[in-house]
Amino acid sequence: MDVYKDSGISLDSLKTKTVAIIGYGNQGRPQALNLRDSGIDVVVGIRQTSGKQGQIESDSLRALPIPQAVAKSDVIMMMLPDETMGQTYAECVEPNLRPGRYLGFSHGMAITAGWVKPDPSVNVFLLAPKAQGRGVRNRYVEGSGVPGLVAIHQDSSGDTLDVALAYGKAIGCGRTGILKTTFQQETYSDLFSEQAVLCGGLTQMIRTAFEVLVEAGFAPEVAYFECLYEVKLIADLLQEGGINFMRSKISSTALYGDLVSGEKVIDSHVKESMRQVLANIQSGQFADAFMAEVQSGRKLIHERILQDEHHLIEETGKQLRSEGIL
Repeated sequence: MDVYKDSGISLDSLKTKTVAIIGYGNQGRPQALNLRDSGIDVVVGIRQTSGKQGQIESDSLRALPIPQAVAKSDVIMMMLPDETMGQTYAECVEPNLRPGRYLGFSHGMAITAGWVKPDPSVNVFLLAPKAQGRGVRNRYVEGSGVPGLVAIHQDSSGDTLDVALAYGKAIGCGRTGILKTTFQQETYSDLFSEQAVLCGGLTQMIRTAFEVLVEAGFAPEVAYFECLYEVKLIADLLQEGGINFMRSKISSTALYGDLVSGEKVIDSHVKESMRQVLANIQSGQFADAFMAEVQSGRKLIHERILQDEHHLIEETGKQLRSEGIL
């Protein structure tokens, strides 16, 4: 396992360069602020219709139209939503991207799916913090950092890894550790974890368990606390020390229930379904379906969000929050 930490990373390869952050959202703003506080020259590239210029200026950063930000900079970090990456790259980035410059990503999907195809003369790297943007900023301010992944896709200049690691150090990932990977592995594992566990799997399990209790005659408020509210308590323990650490912190009854019932819920059928999810990602079918959904106006997304908004678990949570219980 290749792990890089601050003590073995130099900022020199980045200190003489200007970094353009393209997009100022969930990851763009926190990473730009961390770069600024690490003494790196930063500009932010935005569309004129973005409405972010005032916020950028109040953050003591320079806002420029994307083409100008790209032309001015040595390192260009693409911090846009995956679905807009290809069009923005073709229209605003590629025409202004000089040979030998560094094109960076915090998620590899645009490269892996082929939505962005940089010229071979451009250096291409991935530096992916393993946290949402808020965590990237908060941990940096606290003096620590979140782990990161680094990958090199193109290295025409021969020093792309040095630049990528310097970038990771500047946003705080080197304080904890940066692991080497590939664009494909980061993309596929990230999409899979979101679908099978962190978002899709978790929300479906929570909702289904809630329904089982309510259908059995339990009060929705009780089911909400047991199946949704307490998830964070367990997740914090898992993050702190892993599965057996969590097991050491729960009651004997909870531990026994974990050991005898968990594999009944997540059985061989569920594992096979997860394999199908991964195969769908690796084949490119998910990327194609996602882009088709975006191009169709996000019909499925809107319908499902509206449908789930009226689910009893959502209504129960709203009521508990309105009464100040949560």
